[in-house]
Order: sequence, then C-alpha cells, then structure tokens
Amino acid sequence: MFDSKRFLPTVTRKPGVYQMFDADGKILYVGKAKNLRNRLSSYFRASGLTAKTMALVQRIHNIEVTVTRSETEALVLEQSLIKSQRPPYNVMLKDDKGYPYIFLSGRDTYPRIALHRGAKRKKGQYFGPFPNASSVRDSLNFLQKTFRIRSCENSVFRNRSRPCLQYQIQRCTAPCVDFISEEDYRQDVRHAEMFLTGKSDAIARELADEMDRASKALEFERAAHLRDQISALRRLQADQVAEGSSGNVDVLGIASVGGSSCVHILFVRQGRILGSRSYFPDERLGLSTVELLSAFIPQFYLGNQREVPREILTSEPVDDVEVLQQALKEQSGREISVVHRLRGNRATWVTMAQQAAEQNLNSRTAAQQKLQNRFEALQEALELEQLPERLECFDISHSSGEATVASCVVFDTGGPVKSDYRRFNIENIQAGDDYAAMGQALKRRYTRLSSGEGKFPNILLIDGGKGQVRQAVETLNELGVVGVQIIGVAKGTTRKAGFEVLHVVSTNRELVLAADSPALHLIQQVRDEAHRFAITGHRQRRDKKRRESPLEGIAGVGAARRRALLRHFGGLQEIRRASVDDLAGVEGISRKLAQDIYSTLHSE
Repeated sequence: MFDSKRFLPTVTRKPGVYQMFDADGKILYVGKAKNLRNRLSSYFRASGLTAKTMALVQRIHNIEVTVTRSETEALVLEQSLIKSQRPPYNVMLKDDKGYPYIFLSGRDTYPRIALHRGAKRKKGQYFGPFPNASSVRDSLNFLQKTFRIRSCENSVFRNRSRPCLQYQIQRCTAPCVDFISEEDYRQDVRHAEMFLTGKSDAIARELADEMDRASKALEFERAAHLRDQISALRRLQADQVAEGSSGNVDVLGIASVGGSSCVHILFVRQGRILGSRSYFPDERLGLSTVELLSAFIPQFYLGNQREVPREILTSEPVDDVEVLQQALKEQSGREISVVHRLRGNRATWVTMAQQAAEQNLNSRTAAQQKLQNRFEALQEALELEQLPERLECFDISHSSGEATVASCVVFDTGGPVKSDYRRFNIENIQAGDDYAAMGQALKRRYTRLSSGEGKFPNILLIDGGKGQVRQAVETLNELGVVGVQIIGVAKGTTRKAGFEVLHVVSTNRELVLAADSPALHLIQQVRDEAHRFAITGHRQRRDKKRRESPLEGIAGVGAARRRALLRHFGGLQEIRRASVDDLAGVEGISRKLAQDIYSTLHSE
C-alpha cells in the first residue's frame, strides 16, 4: 500500500510531471501540474473521488515526479511520456497517424500531383491536411478532370513512348510525350495551386478572360475546354457548406454517453470544409467532457508532425487554455488561438461538429452492443466457460501461386483491431501450396507472440478445411502454444454464405450454425475481413512485381538507357526478341552492356 502521508510532504510545489506505477513497476498514469504537491494531494483526500479514480489510487505503489521550469514545459513533457509509455489510465488515441496531404512536386519540369502521407522530405508544395485518403482522392479526381495534371510516378513518366489511359479519358495532357508545351502545363499547375489555396473565384475570372480571348481568336475548341473548367469550379463552389467564410480552422465537437466518448473534428482550409473525422478516446477515469477535451487536444497536436491551424474552435471550454496556446505556439512558431465562444459561421461549424459527435457516438454504441451480442452467441455456440475477447483469422491469397500473401486480422469485443493486423509475404514454398503457406504464416506470427510482441487470441479462425486446420494444429504444437482454440471455417458443400462448416479442434467435431445465428455472422465478418486484407496485400505485391521492368535490375541501365531501348524497340517484348547486335545498335548501349542485357533477359 502506498504511504501517501509520508510521501506528500516531500513533494515540491513547483510545476512538473508525475508518473504513477503499480506493484510490478508498470506505468499507470502520467499527469502534469502547476503545483505538484497540491495536485497529488487531491488523489488522496478522504472524499470526493470518483469510483474510477479510487480504483487507480488503490493500484498505486510508487510515484515519480519531474520538476519543470514552467507549466508549458510540463504539458509538453506529459504528452511526450503519454505517447512513449501509453499509460492505461490516460486518455489514449487509438489512431494517431498523420493525416494525408496533396503533394505537388517542385523540381520536375512537368510537376506531378499525388497523395502524400508521412514526413515532408520531398521538394514541393503540400496542401492539407485532409481528414482521410478518400478526401484527398476526391480532390485529386477533381483536379485531374479539371486541370489535367499528371499523377504518374517519375519512373513511369520518363519511360513513356506513347500516351497512357489517363490521356485517353482526358485526365492528363500527356506531357510525357510532349503533347502540351511546358508553358501551358505550368499554367494548369498554377490554376491547381490557386484552387488548393482557396482562390477559386480568381481562377474563374482568369479562365473567363481566357475564354473570351479564345473565342475572339476563333479557337472554339479551347474556349469550350475553358468553359468546362469554369463550370466545374462553379459547381464545386455551390456544393461548399462553408461558403462565405475564410481561414484555416479545426473545429472540435465532443459527446459523451455511458462512459464512451466521441470527439469529431471538422477540417476547414481556406474557408472550405475538406472533411471530418471522429475519434473515440479510450479513458478509464470517468472524465467530464471538459476534462476529456482538455486532455485530447494536447495529445492530438503536440509532439508530432500534424499541422496546427491558426484557430482551434471547441464546443466546450478548455482547461488551462493559456498554457495550451503557449505550448502550441512554441511548437508551430506562430500564435495559435483556442476559442470556445463563437458567433456566425464559426458557431455553425461547432454545432455541426457537436451534432456529428453525438450521432457517431450513438451509432458506435449500437454497433458495439450488436458486436457484444455476437461474441456472447459465439461463447454459447462453442460452449465456452468464458467470453472470448480476442479472435484472429488467417487467410491465404495468390494468383496461381504467384505473389502469395497471408493475412492475419484481429477482432475484440470493440471490433477490428487494425493496429494488430499483419500481412506475411510467403517465400520459398512450392507455388500454390496453401498448406505450406499457412504453416509459414502461423509460425512467423506465433513465434513473435511467444516472444512477447503481442497478445495471444482466445480463438484462432482458419479460413479453410481440415487440411488447413491440421497444419495450424501442427504449427502451434511445434511452437508449444497452448490455450488457443482453433476453428476451421470451411465453405460447406454448397459453397454459399450461411452454410459454413466449423471444424472445432478442441472437441473434434463439425458444427453447422443456423444461417441467422449471430455467432455465425461474427465468424463471417472476421473471415471476410481476413479475405479482403489478404487479397489487397496480394494484389499490391503482384502489381508491384509486374510493374517492375526486368531492365531495372541490370547494372549500367539507368532511366535514360531504358527510355532509349523502349523508344527504339517499342516495348519490352521486342527488346526480348532482339539479338546482341540489335541491342548494341541502340544509342548509348555498348556491346558489353548489350550482352549483359541479353543474358539477363534470357536467363529468366
């Protein structure tokens, strides 16, 4: 038992960070305080604590404090410790990866436009952030249709000898084969930049002037193209919810019901709502909406590469807002305002975010209750003593043995645990041997789990019949894994959904559940997700392999020589048919290099 009476008099009254540990030395909670002694004393008062806070206090075995020079420094350190140690009693964000951007390359003669996520190392312009990849793709789709800027990788662009499909469907002007001048292409790029920075009205005026000039010069085809661009811009403007306002703003609304919470964020850039995203923070202390939002904001913005707008609008007041604003200022290098009381369009945005948070929380709560019912039905169907809390499912995908990929998906009573999903590129097996592929994937996965990389599941689902199940049993026995229930999910004689046959290893029996069974619906949901995840990984691996030119692995054959070969012969098949003398006849290809190319292409 922690001796608070002896500990508290030794604690300083200066600002700092405190860390609470249990009897095993594991972190429980990280907090900050303007006055460390006063804040820590509040945990050990005789009354006024919530049941969840009391549960935390009863587990405390040790407290460590770190004194800082200011409360702002304490806030930054607190967020750093939360992100690195992930204490169970702190507010945690399950999905904390950076947001996607639209990237416009800066060094290319003909710049490309593309989705970008991660560190901004490439030279060029970054527009965003967008709430998700689909929002980026919607904007890219509009930009390609309207301004026809290329999106292809530079390796593809440099090696084109004729226009690709994007040109045929009028989403690119084919600069790769000089179908557009550099000056005209740069004009299209400039218009795209103006659109992405919120200057749609200015673009429309420019395009209208150009359309008038084209009409007077009797360039009716160009005038029609300009007219279509103007129409597309006007239609997009008419669809904008935030029309009539401006600025870069994040808008946060929060809702909380029955111990679950949702924070919904609207992303507004140049007065235009780019999209929105909901977060469902995991917290165990029963915080109020004000306390939860006050904990959410610094964790969301501090200590990462996420862009912070000049204004953050909130549906609830934020505790210690001056300290938060100072920390955001020090990170971003400019003034940041966190505002609660609002009017006009900004108040409308906050109301939208608040209503979205309430709606999404209600939907999630209903979905979780349905999922909980499915887990309980599975427990009953399998006659288990305890409710299974974690399921894993494996599936194999390939095309006639090519680019074999195994998938592992994980579900708990809250739904998919995507951070624990894994894919395995299967190597060194006979093409099409699904048993060997399954064995390799299971061995790699459960070797890592045995070494402490993750949690073991209660139930392991295998998408397959008795052969696949037998392979799973042998692999787990070989690794000494016990306590995992193995179930094979076979399609049955009709091979239709609803008629699956379950091979239950622990009882050595076959089980057929009713088509309307919630337990079967859970198994189908997990199985289908494993199938989707495996197919996606297989297609990515297969397509990457097929996109790679065999010329790329030959020493001395760079982009310029590959382009020369493709232009000379018209394609890879003709290059394969060429003799050493034919290859040596290409400008820049020596006879020795021609021999290397010929040997490589004919040794496959």
